[in-house]
Amino acid sequence: MRFLQTADWHIGKELGDYSLLEQQKTAFEEMLKVAEERQVDAVIIAGDLYDRSIASTQAVNVLESMLRELNLTAKLPIFAVSGNHDGATRLGAGREWREYNHLYLATTLAQAFEPVTLGDVQVFMLPFIDPLAARVYYQVDQTDHSMQTIGQVMERVVPDMVAQFDPNKKHLLVTHYYVTGQGNGDYDFTSETNSRVGGLRGLDARQFTAFDYVALGHLHLQQASPNAKMQYPGSPIKFNTKEAQTTKGVFIVDLDAQGLRTEFVPLHPKKDLILVEGSYAQVTSPTVYQRYARGGANLFSIKLTDYPKGRQIRQTLASIYGDLVEVQYPPREGTQLSATQLTGKANEQNPQTMIADFYQAVMKKPLTKQQAAITEKTLTRLQAEEEG
Repeated sequence: MRFLQTADWHIGKELGDYSLLEQQKTAFEEMLKVAEERQVDAVIIAGDLYDRSIASTQAVNVLESMLRELNLTAKLPIFAVSGNHDGATRLGAGREWREYNHLYLATTLAQAFEPVTLGDVQVFMLPFIDPLAARVYYQVDQTDHSMQTIGQVMERVVPDMVAQFDPNKKHLLVTHYYVTGQGNGDYDFTSETNSRVGGLRGLDARQFTAFDYVALGHLHLQQASPNAKMQYPGSPIKFNTKEAQTTKGVFIVDLDAQGLRTEFVPLHPKKDLILVEGSYAQVTSPTVYQRYARGGANLFSIKLTDYPKGRQIRQTLASIYGDLVEVQYPPREGTQLSATQLTGKANEQNPQTMIADFYQAVMKKPLTKQQAAITEKTLTRLQAEEEG
């Protein structure tokens, strides 16, 4: 079977005040063309279809139009999972009629144990879940302290998926996590692509070796893939200036009796995201800005190395470059800590730990056993209500 693998569409995302919907539509059109030219049997979307859990009406209309074109017009089966940016409950609505048309969108842990067979391949779909959701699903008692981390959760989830293996089929997993292996152990992740994305630490690639291929989403660069059997296609377009020098694209995945073969196919943005760095005098010099196609041909981020005097700095730069998505200034003395750094510790913790740390910081003493039990009970109830 031949699959087109994509992920991290983040429909509705903005750069500064600039909407990326038109760029996302262009990337989708090229992706569809690749699917048709390569005669794929199905399309994989490994999570984060939306950029927000409650997407705008415009974003919903755009995504629904894309899914219709792939599934109903091009007649391609779709295998997708919800990511940490998606509102799983909302995204999972209409499951029955979607699956009638071979659009399989897993948003709950229970669906991970319901593989879909396409030709000689069993496709498993594991959406982004946190340990608390897994504890609710497995009805773990509050006094049981197992399955506290996502790694511990996978120690139970993966064998339960493997138990559904048909030995006469190949086995493909679609999921949305930060997975570490030999290929990305020293990788310098950017922006969303770091170990704290989604509030969970990384998973060891060795936990998924039972699968013939793992189609990953979550990290936005294909260079972040842990190994040849477990790969990230990256996002279809550039979402931040740290990705400005990278190439975006999709994977073509062949999985058959001859084994596994993958090919990265680049996508060509109608408007590129270009980072221009230098002093204000440099970036406003014709010798610099005339190097680029401007006036709406590209998107620009300007990274200044000084603090220019005067007003209307942004307006001047916009008049020169056109679509200006951001202006970055050097940090002033004493302001080096970014919001990401300040919240980084919270982002890498589960909710129970975050609450306990906050209580400790404010009250200067730890939660009592009774308070910890009440906290976990409340979080479990809230998670159960959300899943219901």
